[in-house]
Amino acid sequence: MTAALLDSLRAIVGDAHVLTDGDLSAWEQDWRKRDRGRALAVVRPASTEQVAAVVKACAAAGVSIVPQGGNTGLVCGSTPDASGRQVVLSTKRMNAVRAIDPANLTITVEAGCILQSLQEIAEKDGFLFPLSLGAEGSCTIGGNLSTNAGGTQVVRYGNTRELCLGLEVVTAEGEVWSGLTGLRKDNTGYDLRDLFVGAEGTLGIITAATMKLYPMPAVQLTAWAAVPSMEHAVELLGLAHRTLGAGLTGFEVMGRFALSLVAKHFPQQRVPFVTAAAESADETPWCVLLENSDDESEEHARSRFEKLLEHAFEAGCVSDAVIAENLTQARALWHVRESITLAQVEEGLNIKHDISIPVSRIPEFVRVTDALLAEKIPGVRMVDFGHLGDGNLHYNVQAPAGGDAKAFLAAHEEEVNTLVFDSVKSFDGSISAEHGVGSLKQHKLPHYKSPVAMKLMRSIKGALDPQNVMNPGRVLEA
Repeated sequence: MTAALLDSLRAIVGDAHVLTDGDLSAWEQDWRKRDRGRALAVVRPASTEQVAAVVKACAAAGVSIVPQGGNTGLVCGSTPDASGRQVVLSTKRMNAVRAIDPANLTITVEAGCILQSLQEIAEKDGFLFPLSLGAEGSCTIGGNLSTNAGGTQVVRYGNTRELCLGLEVVTAEGEVWSGLTGLRKDNTGYDLRDLFVGAEGTLGIITAATMKLYPMPAVQLTAWAAVPSMEHAVELLGLAHRTLGAGLTGFEVMGRFALSLVAKHFPQQRVPFVTAAAESADETPWCVLLENSDDESEEHARSRFEKLLEHAFEAGCVSDAVIAENLTQARALWHVRESITLAQVEEGLNIKHDISIPVSRIPEFVRVTDALLAEKIPGVRMVDFGHLGDGNLHYNVQAPAGGDAKAFLAAHEEEVNTLVFDSVKSFDGSISAEHGVGSLKQHKLPHYKSPVAMKLMRSIKGALDPQNVMNPGRVLEA
């Protein structure tokens, strides 16, 4: 049966695009190197028709499929299990731009289109595609949709779901749903698009999407502010909303220790107000990165931006601040923020949490949960940063200084996860804000979602994928 299936797959996509031998780690190992599976084959179709044929062949053979884009996920959701019985279906060859509609402010692209390429294509035509995240040079739009990726501009533009108008999807039966509408209003029954966005490939395979475009802002301003506490960061956010309105496009918060790791491991970068040591209590405890995009003149926009910071100084919620004078300086500030994750890798294995809390309750959550962790694990170091503007915090836990990071992970990961997730629930939050559930959190999900929600999700999975062909063991437990 296996040989017959492989022959069928080769007949569909060509011999060169069915990989079974050699080093397949690029597809079999997740980005964080937390998990390594073994695939029956890696299949690389070039069209929606080929995807549909591959799905039909695998379903007939009783072989499950793991859809994969750029393989940049953080929850082990797009790599095969260890059985050697799953087919990885890579969409990377499907990267064409099918259409740009300037009047409708839409672009239709295939699922394998790299996010950065989509941004650049839009910019070349004078438009903005606002989705922006650290992995944009390698992640694909299909993966972004499948995980409902967030990023740094959600405060204004929303998650990937809000940027999507229509989809083309291959179902678990190998049929093609053509829903590539550019309509902003279509009230004709259930919104099938929203079933597949955020489903992590467990209901079908996204092969193309129609996405929103925006006029390119006339001016973009960036500031870096030191704030005395998380409460003051939330106060600054409120001031920014009132002063800048829809012009507020980014609002990132970063803890002192998180920034000290960037200063320590990437000394060539200048980290405002924080040193590599960051042990002194009189150093800046938190920093905020703000971005303002507007269609008015730079002079007027800068005046309003400066007025915001003046009011913040007067209110006591900012102790120091710098405004980027040009695009190069702005990019340098954003590069510091984006380097926190890489600096963590250099510091050693850590326990990552991608959580969301109502913005008003984040200061109390951090205070309470930090204290609980310090009591359980003396010396534990907190790497707090994230998208405060939309309530998404990357609340990561690093081993005590000088400790064995791998041993720390093995001994404490389950305990730490339970403590953090229980605290998240008590603050009416979510255990996954933008990374998804994958296989890392699927066993936790029933403890933090209501029984009714879990029942509805299982019903949807059973209806759309009765053979459990699509990415089994992800999101929902078998």
